[in-house]
Amino acid sequence: MQQRIPGKAERSMPEQFKQIAEAGYHGVCLDPAVDEINECLALKPLFKEYQLGCMVNAFPYTAEELAPLLDMATSLNASQVNIIGGVMPLQPSAAASVVRSWLTTAEHYAMPVLMETHRNGTLNDLFYTLEVLHQVPELRLCADLSHFVVDREFPLPLSEQDGQYIDQILERSDSFQGRVSNNEQIQIALNFPQHKQWLDQFIAWWRQGMSKWAARNGQAATLRFLVELGPPPYAITDGNQRELSDRWQEGLQIKSLVEQIWQDISLQSTP
Repeated sequence: MQQRIPGKAERSMPEQFKQIAEAGYHGVCLDPAVDEINECLALKPLFKEYQLGCMVNAFPYTAEELAPLLDMATSLNASQVNIIGGVMPLQPSAAASVVRSWLTTAEHYAMPVLMETHRNGTLNDLFYTLEVLHQVPELRLCADLSHFVVDREFPLPLSEQDGQYIDQILERSDSFQGRVSNNEQIQIALNFPQHKQWLDQFIAWWRQGMSKWAARNGQAATLRFLVELGPPPYAITDGNQRELSDRWQEGLQIKSLVEQIWQDISLQSTP
C-alpha cells in the first residue's frame, strides 16, 4: 500500500484500510520483523473496524525470533503466517535444521505457518529450496514464483525440466502470492504488450497450483492468495521516480483474475 513518491507523505493507516475494504479484499497482510511488532499490534482496531482478516509475512532473523512474531500474529487473529527467514546457511542441510526448529515452534500455534519462497531469504534459490523440501518432507510453502523466475533467469517458452521444477514447488504449496515477473525484472507492468507472455505464464501457474491445492483439500478448507505488488524499488520507476503503471489497478486486475480461476476450479469440482 505504500506509494514512496518523493516529497509526498504516505496515506494514513485508516485511509489505507478503508481503501482495501472498499475494493472488496478480504484482508490485509503485514510484513514485520521483531522490532516492528508493537507498530503492527497498534493496527488491531483497524482490522476490527473494517472487518478485514490478517495475514502475516514474518521476518525472523534468528531461530528464536519466530515465537514473538507468532505471538503477535495470534493477538491479531491472523489466519496464516508466512516465514521469510533471515537465517541463510550456505548448505541446505543446515537450513533444514533451522526450518525444523521453526516448524516445531509453530506447532504451538493455531494458524497455518508456511515458508515463503523469497530471494534474500532462507529459501532464496529454486534448487536450494528443492533440496530443503527433500530433507524436510513436512514443510509446506507459500509460493511467490516471481523470485524463482528471476533467480533462475527462466527463458520462455519454459523448458520441460524447468516446468517440472516448478511443479514440485506447486505440489508443496498451500498458499500463493500474486506478483508477475520476467526473467530479468522482479515486478513488471501487467498490461505492457511485451509482458503478455509472462502474465499468461503466471496465470497458468496460479491455475495449476490452485487446482493442485483444491484436489488435496476438502471443500471446507480455505485457500489464501495474497495480491502482493510491492512499491518502488519493486515497482520500476522512471527518471522522476514515478511508477510506470498503476499498481493499485494492477492489484485489482490480479484479484479479478484469481477469483475467476477459483470460480472455474470450483465449477469443475462440482458433481
